[in-house]
Amino acid sequence: MSETRRPLLADQVYDQLLAKILEEEFPVNSRLPPEEVLAQNFGVSRPVVRAALARLRDDEIIHSRRGSGSYVLRRPDRQLISFVPLESVSGVQRCYEFRIDVEGAAAAWAARRRDDEDIAAMDRAYRVMERTYQENALGVEADLMLHLAVARASKNPFFASVLESLGEQIAYGVKLSRSLTLLDVPVRQELVLAEHRAILEAIRLEQPEVAAATMRHHITAAKDRMFVGS
Repeated sequence: MSETRRPLLADQVYDQLLAKILEEEFPVNSRLPPEEVLAQNFGVSRPVVRAALARLRDDEIIHSRRGSGSYVLRRPDRQLISFVPLESVSGVQRCYEFRIDVEGAAAAWAARRRDDEDIAAMDRAYRVMERTYQENALGVEADLMLHLAVARASKNPFFASVLESLGEQIAYGVKLSRSLTLLDVPVRQELVLAEHRAILEAIRLEQPEVAAATMRHHITAAKDRMFVGS
């Protein structure tokens, strides 16, 4: 099996294992079948299964016990499958992972280079987002507008170009995250707004390290909130 095919197959195994966990075929605290059994069941090699399990560990869905195997740590909210086909979950997750580093760097450069026009653009975008949240709307465009304003404030056009080129994928992830947030308690919505305020404040105060850390925290938290569950 070629290395170029392995990530795609690992994603497929990841999605199928996630489906079994969501449907409680593998309940919380249960032990997953051994790698060789999973490989045989899914018709793939053990390295493919190992890669899928590693991603589930990264997403804190399972955990491993030395010499004992892998166990289900939590079951994500079943509402997840109401908003996104299971075969798309791994793609959404990987897009968030990519954004963590890219947008963290963009925020740091924005804190070094932003000017008054950038601050005004970010503030406008935040106010739009806040208003859509108050109206319990999805606010996908407002979220994208704010993140693009940060990228443009970096004065490096590559950051904005990357976000624009990934606009469809990012919007898909934001829509999913917001849909799940609207089903949760109001404090979760305020938490998301607070994360954005922290990013903008660090940029306003010209604190690159803080701006990078708060942006990375926000995107990581948005990724993790997709998998809130038991």
